[in-house]
Amino acid sequence: MVGTMAIQLPFIRASRMTRTAPHLAGGPRTDDEVLLDAPDARLSPALVAAARDDHGPAAGLLRATRTAAEWERRDRYVTRLAAFARSRPDWLDAWLATAPQDPDALLLRAQLAVDRAWQSPARAEALREVSPLITTAARADHGDPVPWRLALDHARGAQAGHSYFEELWAAAVRRAPHHYGCHESALRYLAASWHGSHQECFDFADRAAQDAPADALVQALPLRAAFGYLTDDCGPELPRERLDAAADRAIALSLRLPTADPWPARMRNLLVFVLVRLERWPDAQEQLHLNGPYATSFPWDQVSDEPLGHFLRVREDILAGAAGRPPGHPRSERGGRARSRDH
Repeated sequence: MVGTMAIQLPFIRASRMTRTAPHLAGGPRTDDEVLLDAPDARLSPALVAAARDDHGPAAGLLRATRTAAEWERRDRYVTRLAAFARSRPDWLDAWLATAPQDPDALLLRAQLAVDRAWQSPARAEALREVSPLITTAARADHGDPVPWRLALDHARGAQAGHSYFEELWAAAVRRAPHHYGCHESALRYLAASWHGSHQECFDFADRAAQDAPADALVQALPLRAAFGYLTDDCGPELPRERLDAAADRAIALSLRLPTADPWPARMRNLLVFVLVRLERWPDAQEQLHLNGPYATSFPWDQVSDEPLGHFLRVREDILAGAAGRPPGHPRSERGGRARSRDH
């Protein structure tokens, strides 16, 4: 595998609770608190143990995802554990000291290293230095697609040419043809390479979704393309029908996923964002009902410095819109454009 580097995914904070949100018909009660970036039932014990400098539960969790080829959960757990390790690294250091060849520890080390490098003032040099860590993680388990998600992020961050990208992409899809993380990284690469060419991004996302099983998370890839289009002022306008089709496909996926569960919350928050932009108020209200109390930083941190507060204001707008009243808050606090760190 050629040397790879990666771009930090949006930093995900540990869950916290905030003030109550207004009542939504069929949704959370007025005494329910909103949970921001809440870990699911499998990740939570690993984070609690890591806070006690015990890496055992995290090791068991990542080993289980690798053994069962649960690549979507593995990818998300790695990013969440690495985010935690940025401020509390001792448990990971101990893990690496006791099991220096553990594929899960090596992958987590690579994710943490690129997260730190991405924040460095000397970003390019820092990323070059951590590139071998991604290669090591990929070689530790040849069937794991998550290191190749990091490699695909590198292709975009390094502004690599299409030939290089295609080599990485071929290696990624050989390992997991429908892995959402790799597809999202590829979509971001296309968006960065052909800025404003949302048609190409939608074409890629639609093909991926059409080829995937109905319950695969990659069914939400066109929704991610719609988000990119709706938060970007570049490029020609796309037909409204294409945006609605992306939302409809994600709605169908949402109905197949557990309700009021932290795992699909990020997708549902993104779906709510897009539905509000499309002024599909009843559909947005239904997604809030399915989502329960779970807010996620993304996508709200792309349009506001206070994602939790922005989410709560959007909830109020959805209630007003579903009742036929005009929304009372701006859709974006940054003129509708996504942050450049959204990758």
